[in-house]
Amino acid sequence: MREDRVQMVAQLKARGIIASQEVEKAMLKVPRHLFISEDMRSLAYRDTPLAIGEGQTISAPHMVAMMAESLALINGHKVLEIGTGSGYNAAVMAELVGSEGRIITLERHGSLADKAKRSLHEAGYENVMVVVSDGSIGYALEAPYDRISVTCGAPRVPMPLLDQLQDGGVMVIPVGFLEYQSLLRVVKKGEKVLTEDLGSVMFVPLIGEKGHRPS
Repeated sequence: MREDRVQMVAQLKARGIIASQEVEKAMLKVPRHLFISEDMRSLAYRDTPLAIGEGQTISAPHMVAMMAESLALINGHKVLEIGTGSGYNAAVMAELVGSEGRIITLERHGSLADKAKRSLHEAGYENVMVVVSDGSIGYALEAPYDRISVTCGAPRVPMPLLDQLQDGGVMVIPVGFLEYQSLLRVVKKGEKVLTEDLGSVMFVPLIGEKGHRPS
């Protein structure tokens, strides 16, 4: 598994998706195979999303790396993640913020939240708090956040998330239709919100009060 992980990271680096040493180290360290079911572990280090139950997926490694690079995470950051899923993305971010940082991650499916907690514990990440909640309204109890990472597609940038973002903070969020979205990098500067389109992506929908409605 270690050799497969090294090869995966080398390929992402060669494609220019991993640009920083920090993200390279984090992707090398986090054991993606611990965040998927045992029968799929042979596929853990292929650059593809994989099913994790409840109609959800673990994102492809290139997307995790791309979002981590865009967030520019540093030691001590407090991060809100919307869409825990497997817990893998939270683990990569936990590596980047270090023991002085914290990840608060929200998941609407209780069964996935329980699995993610077990996987994060097994992998040794104690600076991640998993909360079962509607991610579209954020988590005001721990706000403001230095960074917000949204791993599901929203119809628009939810205002509660903008409100909970620190001044000068950065949010990365897929915004658009159910089938595909644009990955946006949103920077909050006082009363201004600066938005950069990072390209087209396909995420599962953000379901909730400020997201898409359940079908």
